[in-house]
Amino acid sequence: MTRIPPSPPEEDSTVTVAELHRRLERELLDSYDEELEMELDDQRFEEVLNRTPEEKRAAVIRRRHYFRELLRLQGELIKLQDWVSHTGHRMIIVFEGRDAAGKGGVIKRITQRLNPRVVRTVALPAPSDREKTQWYFQRYVPHFPAAGEIVLFDRSWYNRAGVERVMGFCTEAECEEFFRSVPEFERMLVRSGIQLVKYWFSINDEEQHVRFLSRINDPLKQWKLSPMDLESRARWEDYTRTKEDMLDRTNIPEAPWWVVPGNDKKLARLNCIRHLLSQVPYTDISHESVALPGRRHNPDYVRHPVPESMIVPDYYAER
Repeated sequence: MTRIPPSPPEEDSTVTVAELHRRLERELLDSYDEELEMELDDQRFEEVLNRTPEEKRAAVIRRRHYFRELLRLQGELIKLQDWVSHTGHRMIIVFEGRDAAGKGGVIKRITQRLNPRVVRTVALPAPSDREKTQWYFQRYVPHFPAAGEIVLFDRSWYNRAGVERVMGFCTEAECEEFFRSVPEFERMLVRSGIQLVKYWFSINDEEQHVRFLSRINDPLKQWKLSPMDLESRARWEDYTRTKEDMLDRTNIPEAPWWVVPGNDKKLARLNCIRHLLSQVPYTDISHESVALPGRRHNPDYVRHPVPESMIVPDYYAER
């Protein structure tokens, strides 16, 4: 691993360079976990870190527990999906938090095995010039669920109370109007029959520092860094004050905020998914047994060969 600054996250921090390296290694390992979850291939991880045999065994045991519980919870998410489709339930799940807090990771685990026609993710870009002149909530409404759908917002209308407020993209008057409007807006959604669940992913200063360093040093993650992310890092305290104000003023009984401690990514994913499942009174939906029909054979059918020029080369054939 290269280009790791020797300085700790803050001047008064007690984090040593060795500890920083260990945490960066853990971050790198977690990124490999994401690609191998489908295979549950624990043995490859033995080659990633220079660990003692005891540390390796503990890491493997922890990883196996994580994978097993994740797969169990994903099985429950499939049951939830079936129940939503069957009952016509409508649901919005909002994911907010600091940059690199783990929102995308848990969204990926929730949707990984679900039907994108039932469960879809919305991650809107910055508003266009035209959208800036609209009612603030207008560009979000077209993405709301119909009957039998779940919509996950990877950031949401709370941009106004977060990044827009901190970066000066909205006026204080516009922000105050948001705080007046959003409780009524969300109560209206709930009264219309849409279930609204809101999660805030919380990480501490040092953990965000480590995750940003990991993105800088990992070519596969560098696309995640933007100038806005770097500026948000510099304005940590401004974001903290803004977040506290936002949670206090928008935490309503009809749609309360739920804070997910996110310093440990794997535990955050499991805890969030388990909590989400507890918010919906879903039940098993019975399905008719599926029998694969026999293939019909037509004696006149002739399969034409595919021209060699159209075939993708087998780059990975055994040699």
